Amino acid sequence: MTWPATVITLYPEMFPGPLGLSLAGRAMGEGVWSLEAVQLRDFATDKHRSVDDTPAGGGPGMVLRADVLAAAIDAVRATRPDAPVLAMTPRGRPLTQARVRELAAGAGVTLLCGRFEGFDERIFAARDVEEVSIGDYVLSGGETAALVLLDACVRLLPGVMGAPSSGEQESHEAGLLEHPHYTRPAVWDGRAIPEVLRSGDHAKIAAWRTAEAEADTRLRRPDLWERYVSARVKSPSGARRENKDEEA
Repeated sequence: MTWPATVITLYPEMFPGPLGLSLAGRAMGEGVWSLEAVQLRDFATDKHRSVDDTPAGGGPGMVLRADVLAAAIDAVRATRPDAPVLAMTPRGRPLTQARVRELAAGAGVTLLCGRFEGFDERIFAARDVEEVSIGDYVLSGGETAALVLLDACVRLLPGVMGAPSSGEQESHEAGLLEHPHYTRPAVWDGRAIPEVLRSGDHAKIAAWRTAEAEADTRLRRPDLWERYVSARVKSPSGARRENKDEEA
């Protein structure tokens, strides 16, 4: 079954862009997923095909109009009613690997790309649009963010990655950053591959990788480390509560 993606944008020529290459491009060619770029201006109602207007209350820039956005969303939803609509905006909730997995396992996505000063706020309540951010910074438009989200989803679709287990130990999958990797030559620039990785002892290798992932996460991303430790502490107590409930 094909996983469908639709992007509503002022610049449909930006798609598929890099998603037409490598794993994503091959998967698209094989029908694993599809991509349609919809021109937002096609839903404007005046002769100038206007999609924006000046901000209410004054201020610089322009704001994408709710009526034009709604018309585009309604047209897409008429054919793909089950696909969630996500607006790419720095005001949105941070995109996480957990949310990416949910989207990849779902009925596809419709992505709304912002431009100028952003969206008329009324569109989010009127059309059940989820606001999503890929980071605490501002881009020229939502198209680049849409490419990021789609790439993250597509690589998780069945058959896209060579080995189904390829993504299991990656950064953020288990709440940690990924452990370091090495390959030949065994010694390069006076630096050797850690001896444990050449030992052939799979239990020791697994333990080393876990320890390195934990150490890197603690050092580089204390925010992730705090959540990881908190979840690890809560899990046993939660399991005990569930067992007690079952016994009762």
